[in-house]
Amino acid sequence: MPKWIDEIKYDLNFLKSHTLQPQWFKIVKVFILLFLLAGYYFPFGLLNTILFFVTFIFLMSIIHFTYRSKTKKYTKNWLDFVVNKNDENLEPKRIGKYYYPVIIVNAVISFIISQLLPSSK
Repeated sequence: MPKWIDEIKYDLNFLKSHTLQPQWFKIVKVFILLFLLAGYYFPFGLLNTILFFVTFIFLMSIIHFTYRSKTKKYTKNWLDFVVNKNDENLEPKRIGKYYYPVIIVNAVISFIISQLLPSSK
């Protein structure tokens, strides 16, 4: 179990420190998700919203672990994840060409799955 905790800490530290996006963009993404969930709740109800959220998090976890594995813990280039090597330091430079469209696809899949339940409203 401690190995899992170390891996989670590693990912959280990377998330906080990476330069792939400006800090304000990371915060905006959290608010977008919160507004999306709130906007989803009112027409579709709590159960559908929870199913949407759980499905979305599950699908994004698959993407996260795929990127993590393919980039060897964010140290190698893969698809749209680019790492610069400066004086023996690794600096993540870019992500987005494939990553962000996958987020949209995952949101659509999550929406479709959540709509399979009868609305709780």
